[in-house]
Amino acid sequence: MVQKIFHNSSLPRAGSTIIQNILAQNPEIYPTPTSGVFELLNGVRTVYSNSQEFKAQDKDLMEKGYKSFLKNGIYSFYNEITDRPYVIDKCRGWSMEYKFIDFYDPNPKIICMVRDVRAIYASMEKKYRKNPQLELNVANWQTLEGTTTDKRIVSWSNTVPIAPSMDRLYQVILEGLHEKILFVKFEDLCREPNEQMARIYDYLELPYYQHDFDNIEQFTHEDDKVYGVFGDHIIKNKLEVVKEDFFDVLGETGCEIITNNYRWFYDAFEYKI
Repeated sequence: MVQKIFHNSSLPRAGSTIIQNILAQNPEIYPTPTSGVFELLNGVRTVYSNSQEFKAQDKDLMEKGYKSFLKNGIYSFYNEITDRPYVIDKCRGWSMEYKFIDFYDPNPKIICMVRDVRAIYASMEKKYRKNPQLELNVANWQTLEGTTTDKRIVSWSNTVPIAPSMDRLYQVILEGLHEKILFVKFEDLCREPNEQMARIYDYLELPYYQHDFDNIEQFTHEDDKVYGVFGDHIIKNKLEVVKEDFFDVLGETGCEIITNNYRWFYDAFEYKI
């Protein structure tokens, strides 16, 4: 029976899949692939908030039933899927929903993997360049949008998956909710995995489990055809330090566009510019 559901709400291209598969080595933890459970709960919230039938009944009574429906719904979902007592549900939407989760399941725990934003954009750009055989609807030579790396950086800053993730993170920091979330730098995880995993276990209030970072099996599985070339969820079996090449990929001007646009991020997480 599931005892507690935790959440992974990380930036794109920042190690959310690898951390899930590392955690999967612990037989007590069931880490999910990219989950749609948040969309289910959000759908319930929308119906409850707008339904005349609920509004016409006793407010306190309906709220008690609504809260129970949310919590029992997500726990029942995972009780049918796993026998492991702890679940880590991965969805980028969770970070902005701390108060919503706290409403039906108090004291939520949210892990957020972050990474130098230049490296995130460089990863996107490399995926784009590696697939010239596909029409990715990125470059439009009629309107001259997305036709250069600099223009693609500007475009991605206003579209999924980067734009909503960065907006959520900005708002989380603005509201002070970041103090309740555990942020793990992808770079730190690669460089000092034992130390970072210890931070995670301490935050989740679970006994530490010694992981094998040289033999990471793929536990989570997703059909990446659904997400396209920018949604690669296949992991490497060994955790290694990644040589950042964002200056080579994006150029000095491209990197400057990013650091100027996300100055708040570099200040908050103390990344060198």
